[in-house]
Amino acid sequence: AMRPLLPLLLLLGTVALAQPRDLSPAGTQCLEHECFAVFWASRPFSGASEGCERGGGHLMTVRSTVAEEAIALLLQNRKGRLWLGLSLSPSLSCTEPSRRLRGFRWVTGDHSTDYTNWAPSGQRCGERCVTVSRELRWEERRCEDPADGFLCQYSYGGSCPHLATQHGVPVTYATPFGARGADFLALPPRSVAFIPDLGLELRCEDGDGAGPRWGLDTPGAWPCELAGGGCAGMCAEERGRPRCSCPEGAVLGPDGRGCRSPCEGAQCQHHCVVADGSFLCMCAVGYRLVADGISCEDIDDCASEAGPCEQKCVNTKGGFECQCHSGYRMVDGHCQRLPPCWEAPCQQRCEELPNGYRCGCHPGYAVDPLDATLCRLHCNATECPAVCDAGGACECPEGFVLDGDELCVDVDECDSGHCEFNCTNTPGGYQCHCPHGYYLRGVDCILDGDGEEASSGDLEPEPHTPVPSRPPPKAEQLHPGVLVGIAGGALMSLLALLALGFHLARKRCRSHGSMDYKYSGPHEKDLGLQPVPSAQKP
Repeated sequence: AMRPLLPLLLLLGTVALAQPRDLSPAGTQCLEHECFAVFWASRPFSGASEGCERGGGHLMTVRSTVAEEAIALLLQNRKGRLWLGLSLSPSLSCTEPSRRLRGFRWVTGDHSTDYTNWAPSGQRCGERCVTVSRELRWEERRCEDPADGFLCQYSYGGSCPHLATQHGVPVTYATPFGARGADFLALPPRSVAFIPDLGLELRCEDGDGAGPRWGLDTPGAWPCELAGGGCAGMCAEERGRPRCSCPEGAVLGPDGRGCRSPCEGAQCQHHCVVADGSFLCMCAVGYRLVADGISCEDIDDCASEAGPCEQKCVNTKGGFECQCHSGYRMVDGHCQRLPPCWEAPCQQRCEELPNGYRCGCHPGYAVDPLDATLCRLHCNATECPAVCDAGGACECPEGFVLDGDELCVDVDECDSGHCEFNCTNTPGGYQCHCPHGYYLRGVDCILDGDGEEASSGDLEPEPHTPVPSRPPPKAEQLHPGVLVGIAGGALMSLLALLALGFHLARKRCRSHGSMDYKYSGPHEKDLGLQPVPSAQKP
């Protein structure tokens, strides 16, 4: 029993049997995007393939049951074997019955399919192709042997519909691959419709993005009784002649049948608006239309006298941007003064003051005397814990050294002789002091102008004299003459010391003789020396 045709199958064109030499199909069936045709002409596989290609198609590929049912309708239960678009792959010398397509491939060069219907067969070798019969079974045959006919397939991007007529006006169609008939429901592009009663010959033409449509060589509507005169809108008789009209907001196209927007092809730079059957160009917000009626230019919103911004206005393409002066920030569209510490360059802490700000530091740090915005390590005792990072590297304040792993100990700079007179060690530094009659300049004591008290030798520091001095002064190069003077002074001091030693040695010798005399008695040393008056001597 023959299976019913699926709803997608739109038509079986019934035509008279043609002579093989005419290469006209004996039957045609067209779907929306494909047409299938049967040719009863005895030819080998290669000749059949050429016959399909001449009409713009190829031998039929049967990948689904839809194609199978199309074959059943085309054959009309007629006996015979027809070539399909299957041949053994050139890389194989024999068939492979275990595979779905048995080693064959479609004339389109692929092996994909959702359907097969092979007749029982063992392995066959040599050049092989496939035929189908009215039993719809696929059979392997030698490609050079002629078959009773062949099946062609034609694919298209779209199709024109069957032309609806009134009063039974006959229409005959002709396809580009030679099929003719009256019962087509879908026609491929380049098909022709003949309407002799109206003296018309219409062609299925590819549309502009809307798919194929029926057209006429001359512009304007044809009689409204045939497919609405070909109008995209409405067709009506005016003074005995058909005329197309378009819905509101659209106008007739150049062919007098299609409808298009008045803005189609308009040169508007921004927007096109339909108005009274024509169009107007409009610009986006922030732009205005120039004299040519199609171009737009930017409006400088900042140029108005009042200005849209509180402080600064920056014009942009199609708009503007409000900004604030330095020391202000934008909050909800308004400029507000920033707190003094908002942009302060303080390294650690910032304290707001009535007239500005003041930088501060975390515990263990002090403000850098050279830059009040920076902080440096500070210790106000002789020992402080070191500041160590995650890697174990420890750091001490200036004037301290690391003692052990995590303890910073103050360096006593006074032991290094940095001060000319008196020196007081402080945590992390030291203070130099000057005697009366001197004043401190750096680490040096400078004699006052009168100089009267300079020789007093009073080295007690005055309360106002101490001045922290940090770091120790750098050594300066001495003049060669100074070095000679220092060497000479050292030599004179050495000679003076030698002379003093010689003098003391002689004095010691003289004293030893008198001591022996004064302590000559056995008990006199214990009793001590007593003065003896001269009148008591014998």
